[in-house]
Amino acid sequence: MRQKYLSPFWLPVYAFGIVIVAGACLLRLEDSLNGVSISFIDALFTATSAVCVTGLAVVDTPSTFSTTGRTVLMVLIQLGGLGIMTYSSLIFFLLRRRVSLTDKAAVGQVLLHDPSFDLGRFLTHMVIFTLCIELAGAAALMALIPQDMPWFHALFHAVSAFCNAGFALFSDSLMRWEGHAGVNLVFMLLIIAGGLGFSVMEESVLRIRGEIPALSRHTRIVLRTTLWLIFGGAACLFLAELHSGGSADMPTRVLQALFQSVTARTAGFNTVDIGGMANVSLLVMLFLMFVGGSPGSCAGGIKTTTLRALSAFVAAQLSGRRQTVVMERALDDATMNKAITLFIFAVLTVTGATLALSITESAGGALAQEKGMFLELLFESVSAFATVGLSTGVTPQLSDPGKLIVTALMFIGRIGPIWLLSALQRFQHEPKYRWPETQLPIG
Repeated sequence: MRQKYLSPFWLPVYAFGIVIVAGACLLRLEDSLNGVSISFIDALFTATSAVCVTGLAVVDTPSTFSTTGRTVLMVLIQLGGLGIMTYSSLIFFLLRRRVSLTDKAAVGQVLLHDPSFDLGRFLTHMVIFTLCIELAGAAALMALIPQDMPWFHALFHAVSAFCNAGFALFSDSLMRWEGHAGVNLVFMLLIIAGGLGFSVMEESVLRIRGEIPALSRHTRIVLRTTLWLIFGGAACLFLAELHSGGSADMPTRVLQALFQSVTARTAGFNTVDIGGMANVSLLVMLFLMFVGGSPGSCAGGIKTTTLRALSAFVAAQLSGRRQTVVMERALDDATMNKAITLFIFAVLTVTGATLALSITESAGGALAQEKGMFLELLFESVSAFATVGLSTGVTPQLSDPGKLIVTALMFIGRIGPIWLLSALQRFQHEPKYRWPETQLPIG
């Protein structure tokens, strides 16, 4: 039993939990606050949101936290973005400690589509690559808006964007730069890079340098699905908001739609008031948030590869094919079972959390008000589970039970449903027998 609790699948659960509690304690220190006090639940919520790179906030970040507190937040975001287990494995490698094959495989399942890889080389390149991208992003922001982005602000936002955290040091997030093409482009590039996955980024760089002849199927699937989601989502958001009024000119509207399409899948920044968007736009963003980024990235959600597998499965069923084909290759039963299980688990988790929030946040409220909150609470649940961080304005008004529900959602979303299910399955035993099979009328 002890070995099961110490299995590699449980290590990230413990690591994330310890860092979150430690971060909550640090955020409550007097030096971390701007002359105010916050409850432990608010500190725990904020620390979880930072470590789980979500960005949901129950307190105003710029006015609540001092430079020390903001530094703590940035460190928590960086740790969560790259993964606590990744850092631990890298430290063991640098100290020339022996990392077992089981640990290598466990790390590989999260960071790569192929569990057989050089752990030390990959982790070293990953950390260096991440730091270079974040420093380049910070330098670009300082050059574009030096009056609003001194070095610490620029570095904080670059780390937050690449790690897909969505924390901003401005109360209006990025709304003041809704029409600034340069600032929007820098943030979008950082968000997309952080949401692609480290293996995809590394392989893309090697392909650009000509060091490999072609991209792998995994990388091509991720890149194609990502492009379809970005531009398809932007087109839907642009059309949905076209007749919503407002004083923004057409180029700004296009930029707003593109930015919201990018940030909805992973990041949590916003250049428009999410609470003022049309219901159709919120539904589009719900879908984008639920999908999220790609495997091994800083993003949450069910991931782009899962969406591609499920869409291919539906297409196969409609066409009468027995095999699910993606890019001229059939997916095996294990892959499809994992994709369907992940989808069902995600839907049930979000549904259960939405129902729980409907109870905790509408207690004593009018019936009409309770009905009007459903979409907002569903949006909040999906945003927390997919570690996105966008909100229609519900987050600061959550009750303490509601904050704990959203905290649990962010934790599950960051650990990953498949990883969590794998950890729980370590306690189960495969039966030594088989039940007789039969058919059941469906539909």
